[in-house]
Amino acid sequence: MARLVFALNASLDGYVDHMAFAPDPVLFRHFIDDVRGLAGTVYGRRMYEVMRYWDEDHSEWSEAERDYAAAWRSQPKWVVSRTLKWVGPNATLVEDDIEAAILGLKARLDGEIEVSGPELAASLADAGLVDEYRLYIHPVVLGSGKAFFAGPRPPLRLVGSERIGGDVIRLTYVPA
Repeated sequence: MARLVFALNASLDGYVDHMAFAPDPVLFRHFIDDVRGLAGTVYGRRMYEVMRYWDEDHSEWSEAERDYAAAWRSQPKWVVSRTLKWVGPNATLVEDDIEAAILGLKARLDGEIEVSGPELAASLADAGLVDEYRLYIHPVVLGSGKAFFAGPRPPLRLVGSERIGGDVIRLTYVPA
């Protein structure tokens, strides 16, 4: 049975904004390895649209960026949306009965399925489906934006912490 993990970069004050800060080379390599090891990823519409950047090659990419793109393209993706009519390669659109779809994925897959997108993660947490939270805390204060926890903050228990790269701490929590 797969575990559903909500993992995302966050500022010190708890906001997510992939345009406001970026991983250093060590953290980026960590993300490449992480993506390679996933059973797949469940995306909300907005996060999926951001990540579609990796579907097309860019001549200016570094070797690490090409590695990330290859890893991202190879993994299965499930996109939760009621407005999208189609999704890209290796992706499946989930329009209805999201809870049943995620329960089915967890039952039939092994390993970790990552959920990406704070609002989607909040709805899945409300349904009791999120097994673990990984916050990659960057030394940046944004002051506003989309919060890592988009809904009620669930009671959590810290199970791990790790420094990755020069400035980022990964905090790992499970529901209490």
